[in-house]
Amino acid sequence: MIRLRTGGPDRVVAVGAHCDDIAIGAGGTLLTLCLARPGVRVDVLVLSGGGGEREQEERAALAAFCPGADLRVTVLKLPDGRMPAHWEEAKAAVEELRARTEPDLVLAPRTEDAHQDHRGLARLITTAFRDHLVLGYEIVKWDGDLGRMTAYQPLSPETAERKVRLLQEHYPSQRHRPWYDREAFLGLARIRGIECHARYAEAFAVTKVTLDLGE
Repeated sequence: MIRLRTGGPDRVVAVGAHCDDIAIGAGGTLLTLCLARPGVRVDVLVLSGGGGEREQEERAALAAFCPGADLRVTVLKLPDGRMPAHWEEAKAAVEELRARTEPDLVLAPRTEDAHQDHRGLARLITTAFRDHLVLGYEIVKWDGDLGRMTAYQPLSPETAERKVRLLQEHYPSQRHRPWYDREAFLGLARIRGIECHARYAEAFAVTKVTLDLGE
């Protein structure tokens, strides 16, 4: 296990196909980052759920997951589960985000995600943000697509518990789902923690990293 420490990012982009994707996949990382760096800019793009209850949930949740951040949230109205049919709209949204941001870090779905919306967005991100560190987060689901991850953000027990509490508090529309519970979220975080010698962690896929080891 290699621990690579870098200066904390000042500008972060977080993208999700659906409301709650970002919080589930990278909520602990956002909490850790924002608490350590007050005032960090976080630009969020969510492709679906706009204009209703889901958008209200998302905005309240992200404010809680990004305490003290300069948070800017955009939630669009693309239909859930239909992103391939709305490729041009999704691509235009990602390109508009890229045109107005120059992030140090991008949090996005994994390109190996089994959900077509997640996977499609991931592929758009890797083409729009070519020279950026992109961390692909994971979302536990029925498809059983969890894989071998390459990057980890350890979470303190307090942060892991806070993440679960915020997920339960801010997304009441999702509580009926059989996988949306404390055991699922903490269980995955515990497994990823074991893999990086921590109590809890969030894990990410990294497809490409350019090193600069010189002066």
